[in-house]
Amino acid sequence: MKIEQIYTGCLAEAAYYIESNGEAAIIDPLREIDPYLKRAEKDNATIKYIFETHFHADFVSGHVDLAEKSGAEIVYGPTAQTTFKSLIAVDGQQFKIGALTITTLHTPGHTPESTTYLLTDEQGKAHCIFTGDTLFIGDVGRPDLAQKGELTMEDMAATLYDSLQDKILTLPDDVLVYPAHGAGSACGKNMSKETFDTLGHQKEVNYALKASSKEQFIIEVTAGILPPPQYFSKNAAMNKHGYESFEDVCEKGLTPLTPDEFEAMANSTGALILDTRDPQVFAKGFIPSAVNIGLNGQFAPWVGALITDLKQPLLLVCEPGKEEEAITRLSRVGYDNTIGFLMDGISLWAAAGKELDTITSISATEFEQVLNRNENVLALDVRKPGEYEAEHLEQTLTRPLDYINEWTNELDHQETYYIHCAGGYRSMVAASILKARGVENVIDIAGGYGAIKNTGLKRTDFACPSKGMKA
Repeated sequence: MKIEQIYTGCLAEAAYYIESNGEAAIIDPLREIDPYLKRAEKDNATIKYIFETHFHADFVSGHVDLAEKSGAEIVYGPTAQTTFKSLIAVDGQQFKIGALTITTLHTPGHTPESTTYLLTDEQGKAHCIFTGDTLFIGDVGRPDLAQKGELTMEDMAATLYDSLQDKILTLPDDVLVYPAHGAGSACGKNMSKETFDTLGHQKEVNYALKASSKEQFIIEVTAGILPPPQYFSKNAAMNKHGYESFEDVCEKGLTPLTPDEFEAMANSTGALILDTRDPQVFAKGFIPSAVNIGLNGQFAPWVGALITDLKQPLLLVCEPGKEEEAITRLSRVGYDNTIGFLMDGISLWAAAGKELDTITSISATEFEQVLNRNENVLALDVRKPGEYEAEHLEQTLTRPLDYINEWTNELDHQETYYIHCAGGYRSMVAASILKARGVENVIDIAGGYGAIKNTGLKRTDFACPSKGMKA
């Protein structure tokens, strides 16, 4: 028996590979499927089933492409409806993978079709559960993503409570819990950095499982949930109805363009120029109106949160050799319309004498000197509300990057704005967006709040953030 967790840190997503006696199954695969095909080939195994725990909202699954390439059957739990060929399992239905058995446990609450898959080993012993977004390590799935008709978030939370009590918490304490996500995912609000645990330990430490009653559970689970990123519902629809093949997306996007071709393409298509280089490298010289979302951060989730149109044409500026990675990570969240990239990164653009813009970035010490000279400086803290709530500079205004599309219009284009986040990644994203929208005088604070804490600037007292504000 082989069980492998394939964890993708930038999405905080876990897929699973299971193999026994030459038969394999994949649970919740990512968009690019070659790793799964190669893993099965290494074991000389045939992928028999692709199990989906639910219609994922935070990424586009690879189930459709993987089924086509491998011949495997796509399995969803009860109540799921798809427009592609799939097997909709009934509650308690069993599937054989070599000597192993996978049993469907319908566990609605996060979504109506949410399903946990129980794996029993060769001796018939319950070994582990693949819980999707029903049960996380330290948390449970948010109940506000799939409300239908008159069902409220509280109704879904009540359903989730029943699912946990009736289907999961009745299992042996030594059963391993393998969830679909870890810390950093917006599918929960209090997830641990650990990516698996025993069910018994979760009963002891998971705040939601320790609730004294269904009423208390509903209060705990629904308190302080931030609105979901705008791309969630769009990704869920793609997972339900299918999508363009990943190979076609890559072929279209991996088109190298000279500076003249890149400029002409941008002008003729209205494409968004997405610069994926590191923030401080970007600041020193970039194509005017380009938006910086660096690959060395939570690239795909931030693209999904900030670029509202999945069909938006995209032109990429990358460090040379990083283009395919960028296209892959964009496709994971449904952005399939990359139409080319700037050949040799920014160097050819500069060599051609084409216009470059810059963003001033100052140290935390320099920022301290600015504030000491002028207390009326406009400083924006673009961290999440919970981060700001926990501790912040007294002079800053909270303007979360997540909601920049809502607050940009409040800014005076003639003013100068100093921007910081926690470490410098999000502040450059915000600065680039504001500059692209005509707010010219933006100054980034390198190192963010982490660096600011080492200055003498006055901060609020630390307050432990609520669970809901950690998302």
